[in-house]
Amino acid sequence: MKNFELARLFDLMADILEIKEENPFRIRAYRRAAQNLESLTEDVEALAREERLEEIPGVGKDLAGKIVEYLRTGRIKDVEAAKRGIPGGVVDLMNVPGIGPKTAKLLYEHEGITTLDRLEKLARAGKLRGLHGIQAKTEANILKGIALVRGGQARMPLGRALPLGQELVRALGDVPGVKAIELAGSLRRMKETVGDIDILATSTSPAKVMHAFTTLPQAAEVLERGETKASIRHREGIQVDLRVLEPECFGAALAYFTGSKQHNIRIREMAVKKGLKISEYGVFRASTGRRVAGATEEEVYAAVGLPWIPPELREDLGEVEAAAKGALPDLVALGDIRGDLHCHTKATDGSHTIDEIVAAAEQRGYEYVAVTDHSLSARIAGGLSADELAAHVGKVRAVQQKHPRIAVLAGSECDILADGSLDYSDGVLARLDLVIGAVHSRFKQPRREMTKRICRALANPYVSVLAHPTGRLIGEREPYDVDLEEVFRTAKRHGKAVEINSYPSRLDLNDVHARRARDLGVLLAVSTDAHVLDHLSTIELGVATARRAWVEKSGVVNTWPAKKLLAWARASRPEAGRRLLAASGGGGKR
Repeated sequence: MKNFELARLFDLMADILEIKEENPFRIRAYRRAAQNLESLTEDVEALAREERLEEIPGVGKDLAGKIVEYLRTGRIKDVEAAKRGIPGGVVDLMNVPGIGPKTAKLLYEHEGITTLDRLEKLARAGKLRGLHGIQAKTEANILKGIALVRGGQARMPLGRALPLGQELVRALGDVPGVKAIELAGSLRRMKETVGDIDILATSTSPAKVMHAFTTLPQAAEVLERGETKASIRHREGIQVDLRVLEPECFGAALAYFTGSKQHNIRIREMAVKKGLKISEYGVFRASTGRRVAGATEEEVYAAVGLPWIPPELREDLGEVEAAAKGALPDLVALGDIRGDLHCHTKATDGSHTIDEIVAAAEQRGYEYVAVTDHSLSARIAGGLSADELAAHVGKVRAVQQKHPRIAVLAGSECDILADGSLDYSDGVLARLDLVIGAVHSRFKQPRREMTKRICRALANPYVSVLAHPTGRLIGEREPYDVDLEEVFRTAKRHGKAVEINSYPSRLDLNDVHARRARDLGVLLAVSTDAHVLDHLSTIELGVATARRAWVEKSGVVNTWPAKKLLAWARASRPEAGRRLLAASGGGGKR
């Protein structure tokens, strides 16, 4: 699949156009096409052969032609011409994680920076500080990014690496003789970024597996090839390691290569106390060398007196102690999710109609789905005025009539303004089933102001969920400065939920913050922020983040039945209190 290659090229074109300050609508068109190509589950080459490229949301005749050009020639002339229009070094700067087009332009125009060497020199000297938006923390992150680029170790976001790994597992699983095959490493632990992809397999014909692996179309370069171990450079740039093992040691190897390192150390220490040795080859009696376990991970953990520990928890953050006490959490699972609470349509910046989003959610077996298009202040996203929202809600209600088996919630991703007020009046919000509040502007507010801003929004009786609570974009934008402890306590006090946004570039909250929210008893919502239908599948990433945060089903509001969810969403509203008072016989005149 060349989906990611094309997505990167279109993103690069958007970056270049942004540096040149060209038409924002043209920039947005390339961004949207890149976004949709990246999340596309179908192979773009197959779509091209079937002349279906224009079915991709955001891809019209012009961009379809550029896709065909790339598939035929390996280049896009317009992109190459655009690159020639700016100093080459400026484009290279954007390879550093955290440096986008605006920052690259700033560095070039104010300091003449076109090389990593000069960028590093000035960052180390603290001479970037004072440029718009660049602080000491920014300089430190730039230096980290430079080190990663130079080491060829820039980590790939989970949302990109996981489909690549899954695709390889499917391809190798079809090789004759393969009996078992699994992802391992940080990808199996579902870390938000991964440095490489590890695959383990058992086979009666290791040589066939090695040949198949090293000749895959995804292999840009063979780095190593042995009888049972091989490494390739994936055409997406990430290294992939494959090991073929004997069945009797597959479980031990899977545990060993899944990690983490610190988790493995703890398990080996427990083994030593029991007179055992653990390696990737199995569990052995130290005194005799006899293998006592290793075919499955369950055997390995049982040998040291523990139940099996889910991979997402294996970070030496208390999971070993919890397992020993029989107190491991019953982690939320993908199958527990009853609906998506954050979806966009063509009404604002989504690519599909209300009906299409609802039909896709219904196909996933969901009990409900919330349509949450942007409010007025999100102008670049086509935010809706109050009157437009009213008409939009009417359309949502009409679609509900066509889909009686799924509850269609009329909602809004409502902007939290600089002072903490919301983009719509309470009277407008009262017409909605669900309101998610979100910060989309003034990211540089001081910590105290940003915290006060968000907490005021959470206190609004019509807000149910805080969307993407830190505003970060992985490798692109740092979180805004906010006291999450205070935000979580405010959410808890008002019975509101904070979101784990499953969008691959967000995963916001991250696992560390989500665990703290969980520990404080804060409710969570795992949603996709879907802008195209394929985004609905990224719920897997959000659930993985929740699992890494030790979150159980009961703590995730969209695992609840629709009736319970709606009752919760309306509980803090004044009209809910009035209804309760009336039902109890109070409230004066009836």
